[in-house]
Amino acid sequence: MVTSSAPGKVYLFGEHAVVYGEPAVPCAIGLRAQAAVERRTGGLRVRAGDLSLDGFAVEYNGGTSTPEVDVPENLLDAAMGYVNGAIDQAREAARTRGVAAEERSFEVTVDSNIPLGAGLGSSAAVVVATIDAAARELGVQLPREELADRAYRVEHTVQDGGASRADTFCATMGGAVRIEGDDCETLATPDLPLVVGYDGGAGDTGELVAQVRGLRETHPFVADTVSAVGDLVRRGERALAADDRETLGELMDINHGLLSSLGVSARSLDAMVWAARDGGAHGAKLTGAGGGGCIVALGDPAELERALSYAPACDDAFHAQLDTDGLRREDE
Repeated sequence: MVTSSAPGKVYLFGEHAVVYGEPAVPCAIGLRAQAAVERRTGGLRVRAGDLSLDGFAVEYNGGTSTPEVDVPENLLDAAMGYVNGAIDQAREAARTRGVAAEERSFEVTVDSNIPLGAGLGSSAAVVVATIDAAARELGVQLPREELADRAYRVEHTVQDGGASRADTFCATMGGAVRIEGDDCETLATPDLPLVVGYDGGAGDTGELVAQVRGLRETHPFVADTVSAVGDLVRRGERALAADDRETLGELMDINHGLLSSLGVSARSLDAMVWAARDGGAHGAKLTGAGGGGCIVALGDPAELERALSYAPACDDAFHAQLDTDGLRREDE
């Protein structure tokens, strides 16, 4: 058995616009998904530990069981699509290296403390960890760049072409990264004091990406909003390099406003953003696709956690420390 893990992420800037080739800056945080992979006979078996799917197992050998789990069916279907796609990518990577992998079956055990669909990159972390662990179980150790690319292919397929390289590259490399189209690079980043507020819910990434696409097609001026997010990201990179937290916070606030204008915020997210600002945050914004899930705020962690704890919309709040490791091979 081999075990790999990868971190979740928050977006400092750029979600949604990154789908249209604009830059984005996500940061890996200290929440992780872990995948343990072991060869078996009789088809692919997937077990979930702490993925809001506690105790659930599905076996792929010509039929599937229907788990009773407390998550929306679309999230469950997507979660299984990610694992299936990850195993397919691991097999393909092995085949390209002359390893016969088509008939190999696996038991995959996923444990994660990243909430599903909350904008914290749960799917990317699961995919990165699963591809790496399955490939190593087949005797193949993938370079990080190839791993990130293969993980992106899985997300792109499951999300019907609506994914960017941001989440999977960040989960693989760790730290802060910059994504613009197919160009991906790591960034030197100060240890920013970030706090995440979570409303206990989830958004449908594919549906929200499609919603923004529909707005752009119906109202051509919406493309200007998307471009404005890109301009904001470029300013944010300079502020990040200078560790200018006042400017970073101001830009985070503007970014949230632009995302709200695209219709991807929610009352709970807006309420948490304002609670964080009232609690002294330099800035706060939703993170991820939106529609529910999480916000990220920049400021004193103790003060922001306290402020968010009093917000009725907030189910949980925590200090999101930067994770510089990215992919980690836990059995080595």
